[in-house]
Amino acid sequence: MDNNSNEIIVVGGGLAGSEAAWQIAQMGVRVALYEMRPVQMTDAHHSANFAEMVCSNSFRSDDDEHNAVGLIHHEMRQMNSLIMACADDNKVPAGSALAVDRDGFAAAVTQKIEAHTNIRIVREAID
Repeated sequence: MDNNSNEIIVVGGGLAGSEAAWQIAQMGVRVALYEMRPVQMTDAHHSANFAEMVCSNSFRSDDDEHNAVGLIHHEMRQMNSLIMACADDNKVPAGSALAVDRDGFAAAVTQKIEAHTNIRIVREAID
């Protein structure tokens, strides 16, 4: 792992790591985002994209008036969440739930992360 005192290190490019790196970078702080894929793959993952959803394509209820999860979605949108923006751009019909095209969603998150000038991507596993 590089030791650059001018960067915040985020380990893992899943949903939380991608969002954390994005929010930090949006504040003007440099980020080193470490992701093991594609150097080290897992049985669950099928790509090297960030925020790859492996179990389901659903973010659960998007009802912000009657459901706590929907309220969290609403609050994340108010905070300019990368995850929510990409989910909204890639949503598929799912009633009151927020479901996404998994490949399109992960590709959108990856494109935004890769294009951000304050995010340095490090593709290696951390032991």
